[in-house]
Formats: sequence, C-alpha cells, structure tokens
Amino acid sequence: MPAGNEEKVRCDCKIVHEEIVGRVAQKMPPEESLYDLAELFKVFGDSTRIKIIWALFEEEMCVCDIAHLLNMTHSATSHQLRVLKQARLVKPRREGKNMFYSLDDRHIEEIFNQGLSHINE
Repeated sequence: MPAGNEEKVRCDCKIVHEEIVGRVAQKMPPEESLYDLAELFKVFGDSTRIKIIWALFEEEMCVCDIAHLLNMTHSATSHQLRVLKQARLVKPRREGKNMFYSLDDRHIEEIFNQGLSHINE
C-alpha cells in the first residue's frame, strides 16, 4: 500500500465490553510470568545470540569454537553465552579445561522455528 494511503484504524467506541474484558482478565497469566516472557523475548532480540542458538541446534560447541565460527573474541562470546545461560536457553558442560554448551531443551528449537516460520510467511 503506498505511503499516505494507510487506512486509519481507531475505535470511537466509548463503551467498555465488561463481559469480554472479564473473560480475558480471568485467563491472563500472572504479571510475573508476563514479565519473564518479555525478558525471554529480549534475549532473542540480539542477532549474535540468535547465531549462537542456531549453531547449537547443530552441535554442542565450546566457547572457542563458537567464537571462531562467529569471528568474535572469546570474551564477547562468553558474555553472550552467559546471557543465554541466565535465560535458561543454553546449558554448560565442563570437559577438562573446556566448557561446552548445548541448548537447554527442545522448547528453544520450537520457539526459534515458530519465529522463522512467521517471518517467512
């Protein structure tokens, strides 16, 4: 649609539909859960973290491998992995002096694939 021709969407209604509002309010998750969900989506809002998640779909990897793959410093990679770990998206596994990372569970792949499906529609 050419710029300037967008249909203006607004509601001139001044009546609150109490029944609808009540039904929705009963089903709305607790505030804390919605806050946590917003925080989760913030973590997905960084393309570097998305690349790390994508890489970990394929293979468990150590920090050095991820840094090399993404052409990043070890420190920058560790920082991003720390954010992903705090969001419970990745989990570490120590092997000697190396720390390997993998996805925390299959839900992450489902979230990721749903997002890709949505943007490819």
